[in-house]
Amino acid sequence: MRLSIWPGAGQDFAGVLEVSRHAETTGWDGVWFADHFMPNTDPGEDDTWPVLECGSVVAALAAAVPRVRIGTLVYGMTYRHPAVLANMAATVDRISGGRFVLGVGAGWQVNEHQQYGIELPPIKQRIDRFVEGLHVLEGLLNDARTTVDGTYYQVTDAVCEPKPVRPLPLLIGAKGEKRMLRVVAEHADEWNCWGRPDLVAHKSAVLDEHCAAVGRDPGAIRRTAQALTVVNGPLPEGSTPVIGGSPEKLAEDVAAYAEFGLDELIIPDGLLGTGAERLKAMDVIRGIV
Repeated sequence: MRLSIWPGAGQDFAGVLEVSRHAETTGWDGVWFADHFMPNTDPGEDDTWPVLECGSVVAALAAAVPRVRIGTLVYGMTYRHPAVLANMAATVDRISGGRFVLGVGAGWQVNEHQQYGIELPPIKQRIDRFVEGLHVLEGLLNDARTTVDGTYYQVTDAVCEPKPVRPLPLLIGAKGEKRMLRVVAEHADEWNCWGRPDLVAHKSAVLDEHCAAVGRDPGAIRRTAQALTVVNGPLPEGSTPVIGGSPEKLAEDVAAYAEFGLDELIIPDGLLGTGAERLKAMDVIRGIV
């Protein structure tokens, strides 16, 4: 099972770089970064915590951290035209020497769309738009010229040069069992989902069913997942999935992911502490996975 770190976007770049370089030198496999512009808050809550922009960070990491895979969890399709995103992704892959993974999703965070005047359509329309965007991305990243005459996106005899170093892995973040996991089955090289082992195992089985329905080998799609991780201490209450609590309990959770065939476990750094404490926690995790 691959092991990757997910530095939080709400820290300065020096912290992101410290975590990423430590992961690289201690045998981790990848660094992932989220695509958000502000904290996910309700009206009236503090939304002024600094948040680093994803595209800029992954480009910087591609240059500064030369071994591990670099990926996005995940670019919201609503935030950038997919033709622009294709060019961004191809450039980051070139900077990285072929280590970039393009993670995309349909988009969801309400306050970002409201504040920036970006449309957040109802779910059905959002997924329809997402699928059209995938066609634009796939065409521009792989073909000499691309034409898509869709409801939401129109590109005509369009080019995207330079291309990625090699066929760019496409990761889709999704949990919806009816439509989104079918989109994963049809388009993705990798799939990502938040969740503890039992939930991710269930979603993975649903994805297998969609693969069978569309005639795709389920083994062709790598399975990745994450949960907030505690190495030593109580698990926080809340709706976000959490694993660990002690090294022994974390080892049990990791074994449960491995049991159903998870390909990559991604560790958010939010509950690992800061500075030397965080690096020590990473070393404990590396010793388990």
